[in-house]
Amino acid sequence: MKIKIIILYIQLLFSTLLIAQELPPITTYQAQQYGAENQNWSISQSDDQFIYVANNKGLLEFNGAEWQLYPTPNQSIMRSVNVIDDLIFTGCYMNFGYWKRNAFGSLDYTSISDELEVPLIEDEQFWNILSMDHYVLFQSLNRIYIYDLNNRSYKIIDTQSTITKVFRVEDTVYYQVFGEGIYKIESGQSVLWIDNPIFLTNIIVNMFNYDGDLLIETQEQGFYKWKDGQLFEWDIPAKKMIDSLSVYNSIMLENGDFILGTISNGMVYLTHSGEISYTIDQVDGLSNNTVLGLFEDSNNNIWLALDNGINYINIKSALSIYNDRNGDLGTVYTSTLFDGNLYLGTNQGLFYKAMASNDRFKFIEGTKGQVWSLKGIGDTLFCGHNLGTFVVKGDQAQLIASIPGTWDVQPFLDNENLVIQGNYSGLHFLQLQNGQWSYKNKLEGFNISSKHFAIVDAHTFLVSHEYKGVFAISSNADWTEVQSVVKDASVEKGFGSSLTTYLDKVLYAYEKGVFVYDKQKKQFEKDSLLSSVFPVGEYTSGKLISDVQHDRLWSFSDKNISYVSPGKFSEKPVITRIPLPKSLRKDMTGYETISFLSDGTYLFGTSSGYIIIDINKIDLKSYDIAINSISNYAINGEAFSVDITKPSNFGNNENNLQFTYSVAEFYKYLQAEYQYKLIGYYDEWSSWTSEPSVLFKNLPYGQYTFKVRSKVGNNLSDNEAVYQFEIAKPWYLSNLMVVIYLLTVITLGVMIHYLYKRYYKKQKEALMLKNKRDFELKELEIEQELMQLKNERLKQDIENKNRELAISTMSLIKKNEFLNQIKEELKSTDNQNSVKPVIKIIDKNINTTDDWKFFQEAFNNADKDFFKKVKSKHPKLTPDDLKLCAYLRLNLSSKEIAPLLNISHRSVEVKRYRLRKKMDLPHETSLTNYILEL
Repeated sequence: MKIKIIILYIQLLFSTLLIAQELPPITTYQAQQYGAENQNWSISQSDDQFIYVANNKGLLEFNGAEWQLYPTPNQSIMRSVNVIDDLIFTGCYMNFGYWKRNAFGSLDYTSISDELEVPLIEDEQFWNILSMDHYVLFQSLNRIYIYDLNNRSYKIIDTQSTITKVFRVEDTVYYQVFGEGIYKIESGQSVLWIDNPIFLTNIIVNMFNYDGDLLIETQEQGFYKWKDGQLFEWDIPAKKMIDSLSVYNSIMLENGDFILGTISNGMVYLTHSGEISYTIDQVDGLSNNTVLGLFEDSNNNIWLALDNGINYINIKSALSIYNDRNGDLGTVYTSTLFDGNLYLGTNQGLFYKAMASNDRFKFIEGTKGQVWSLKGIGDTLFCGHNLGTFVVKGDQAQLIASIPGTWDVQPFLDNENLVIQGNYSGLHFLQLQNGQWSYKNKLEGFNISSKHFAIVDAHTFLVSHEYKGVFAISSNADWTEVQSVVKDASVEKGFGSSLTTYLDKVLYAYEKGVFVYDKQKKQFEKDSLLSSVFPVGEYTSGKLISDVQHDRLWSFSDKNISYVSPGKFSEKPVITRIPLPKSLRKDMTGYETISFLSDGTYLFGTSSGYIIIDINKIDLKSYDIAINSISNYAINGEAFSVDITKPSNFGNNENNLQFTYSVAEFYKYLQAEYQYKLIGYYDEWSSWTSEPSVLFKNLPYGQYTFKVRSKVGNNLSDNEAVYQFEIAKPWYLSNLMVVIYLLTVITLGVMIHYLYKRYYKKQKEALMLKNKRDFELKELEIEQELMQLKNERLKQDIENKNRELAISTMSLIKKNEFLNQIKEELKSTDNQNSVKPVIKIIDKNINTTDDWKFFQEAFNNADKDFFKKVKSKHPKLTPDDLKLCAYLRLNLSSKEIAPLLNISHRSVEVKRYRLRKKMDLPHETSLTNYILEL
């Protein structure tokens, strides 16, 4: 009973110590993440750095980016795994064999037990696998099967009792048979080596070569040393603690230290000298307290196969994590190491513990509430608090200035008796009198919150307000009043902006870079080198923190924490980047805090505790990237794997390709990012992405080269993974079709040439025929024109003859009128006898037939066949009637006709009347019109 109480007390003390541990980063994987059962048994690693885990559901493969499950061939629990060269040996229920990667990037299983027809024992399971030279040993609870890799033969070692475990120490294989002792295998035979009673009933967990001696670890009674044929307890500082644990398995690390996996207490890190460095259980972040398997990978990470999940621990990491899982501390806004104590200022108050101890952090009474800053000035530690300003001594804090909201406290130049502080309401001064610090006065005239401020000279100050900008303040001689306040126009306000002093330079940082204050010009000027601490697209906060003791200037971006330090061989400063992404570091934007501890270690405050950064341990290595698999998705949706070992040729409809790739890196606070390009389609590198795969859809035909590279932290991968492939042309662009197209084009060309030749021949004939017709038409036109000219000439002749007829007619009329007038005059003379001969002559000339003949000839020339037409229609007409018709045809009036006929006007009317009668014209018909229309 007393022994149980003692053990319980030791376990309680053990768990209490864990509370204040600063532990290496722990990464956990739950069953939902790796896609298998909760329970895991064994872990191993291949030469390409992939991790393999024996899980209840099968073999798990982890390439650093994705998990892949290969189910156990017989659907049983996989108990063991061991990678030897390029083969992954596994053991499960009633089967053992190996897995080998095929050309498509996946694993194929070969069962050794089935292939060699090994006679297995009923319900046999294989719990451990070891390698020695060209042999592989498979251990069940009853047998050890020795498989020869060279000749593919096997040998069986049988036991009468249970084999608890098999071990390899240097070049010797040992195993424990429960109730019999420890055996070793020599020349293929089993030899009992140690039959000490301690090892008859105590299960042996592991055996190690410890400084030339054999170190044997038991499950319940700790370590023993076998030296010179004698057994001794291993007397170490942690003996009582180790003896109280139930250890399921253990490993010796590359550096000689030990990792113990317990059944109910998680993992214990034991140094080579036997001291407990730290312990990690479920409270500290493990998925489960039962450790079923342990493995140290090539980068010295420790992998844990747990009863519930898979974890790995970066024991060589430059980071140590303090997790405030219960929320006792809150978010850390500031920290400092002062007089051997580590102080943390959080949103819940001020806490401290002795730096050299693993004690819990203790709350300092009276400081409940928001702590903004901790500043050691001389031998005094000042605490800027929401309540005001405290002076801290050990575990006591005294409020010396009750001005609310002290953002920061800074020494005032070389004046040891004066400090300046920025508060919610502006700038204030504290003074040292009689060895006591007290409030002095406020700088009146400036009431803007002064979270960030800097001293330019004894009476000039700069204050930065992220929503209002930067102000230059001038004070009077005793710093009681402001003389002037000028808003600086050389820089802009900005979210997360800050002011700080580094190497006697006042720096202002915001999204557009880092600016240095020029005291002569009284303005800020951009420093391009310092501005590079904020890479494009990675700005999160302009907070700068100056480590005055070591001349380091710290800054924070999306992907890194960086510090600037003076160059060793030039004035050019050096920028060192620590890859610690904001997404993982859990800081408060604009309130980042980092403080020096010792020997290159810094404390970085987070929202759940803090991170210890040892810049001396930062050793960022480069990694290789590999293409893990290629899948081709045809148009019909059927996917198939592609041989990744050689270039491929795909059909034209097989033009959707997905590439998966990875970097086998296993650090919690590092993120692998990938960049790819597809030469022939996408010749430029893509943007960096954390996605370990890419899908190209509907690629056109052609030759392609896929390239992918990675970046872990700030280091590019040592290689570029390359894969070449070709997508065939569509069937209608294949070589055969091209030949067919060429023949078709040639045939069409010949046909078209023939048709064109025939067409042009017909066109020529048609053109000639057309020209002939045009020529004939032209001749006809010419003839018509000649005829028209003749007609016009005839018409002209007719018109001339008509004029002649008209002239002759008018001449006759004038002549007859003239003769009639003479005649009338002669008749009026008294001597009639003497004039009668003259009258007769006149009458003769008036009625002369010669005039009529002349008129008739002229009329016939002007109007041919008129007399024939009239005579044919009216044969009864007399020559006098025809005369009258001719005169009417000329459209002469009765008055004009009378002189021509040498009759009176009335007589002409009578003649007209008689002519109508002879022509039988109706009364309503005009005689003149009728004759004109003939």
